[in-house]
Amino acid sequence: MTDNPSSRPPSWDAFRAQMPITAKWAYFDNAAVGPLPAVARTAILQWATEAAEEGDTVWPQWLARGTKVRRLAAQILNAADDEIAIINNTTHGITLVAEGFPWKAGDNVVTLDNEFPSNLFPWLNLADRGVDVRRVPVEGGRVDWDRITAACDARTRLITASWVGYALGWRLEVDKLVQLAHDRNILVFLDAIQGMGVFPLDVQGTGVDFLAADGHKWMLGPEGAGLFYVRREHLDRLHPIGVGWNSVVQSGDFSNTDMNLKPEAARYEGGSQNMVGTIGLAASLQLLVDAGLSPSSSPLADRVLAVTDYACDRLASIGAEVASCRADNQRSGIVAFDPPAGDPSDVRRHCLRAGVALSYRGGRLRISPHAYCNEEDVDRLIGVLQTVG
Repeated sequence: MTDNPSSRPPSWDAFRAQMPITAKWAYFDNAAVGPLPAVARTAILQWATEAAEEGDTVWPQWLARGTKVRRLAAQILNAADDEIAIINNTTHGITLVAEGFPWKAGDNVVTLDNEFPSNLFPWLNLADRGVDVRRVPVEGGRVDWDRITAACDARTRLITASWVGYALGWRLEVDKLVQLAHDRNILVFLDAIQGMGVFPLDVQGTGVDFLAADGHKWMLGPEGAGLFYVRREHLDRLHPIGVGWNSVVQSGDFSNTDMNLKPEAARYEGGSQNMVGTIGLAASLQLLVDAGLSPSSSPLADRVLAVTDYACDRLASIGAEVASCRADNQRSGIVAFDPPAGDPSDVRRHCLRAGVALSYRGGRLRISPHAYCNEEDVDRLIGVLQTVG
């Protein structure tokens, strides 16, 4: 009997070989900007050549390559293709909900007080419409479910939260959040940028209402191309903003100016797409799907957790203090730590000079290895940290 290729564990050496950055860097900054895989670079270079030599005569082929993103995103999330829109970035997706939701004065939104600004400012911007934003305290990056529950009342319309916290890497139990919300007739928006591309998520199984994620982090795509998910039953709940020629059923027939909005999430796309970014993202998503990313399981997640577990052990061995929670259901690809010696911002610069890429967030160093990283990369990081004194 022939093996099913999708059931075989991926070769991480082969996956690593797809990442040109590994030739120079021990790269631990995927929570900031992930590097492009070779397949995405090839797709983008092909587009550039065609754009220079063929102009728009090959535009239909570009569109077909780019809109493959919808199919792949739907496959990864267990969504329908028509529930996916291609957007510019996570902020774009958040704004579609914040500005399009039918708010009434006195309504409120519940969120966490350690959210990335993109998942805070669009909601605060609703103050002039009488919408209150309730920020739930989060101590040490740890989410307290009782506090979230206490913040909700009969006028809470939406809970918005990050799947994975950007600073300390707390991974939210999405199904638990949605259950808490839906039991109270509250909708859920998920900022998925720090989880999507590595961790599995079934939007049908969990019941997430809205989701957005830019592709340039764990999805290994270029900046400026991302995904927005809206559960089909909520499609007409949001007033479309930024509508344009691409929002209507007859898009492309510019002489027909009837306002016939597409009966799908693509109505939120408005005008011309970031074609080159979308083409690159499609190639990157295909790479992740080929590595086993699915709504129910992900070898990528297992690999990332194994690498971060190893990193935490090695960091502890040299006297670094890991601040991120590493409990099974909460740990993620983000690890924040205090170095054993030196000012963290100075240590980061020292690491960069030595070919080790990481971030400085909230007064700590932050590493975020992807599945292409290995133990040798971690050992390289440890070796550099040990030279600081």
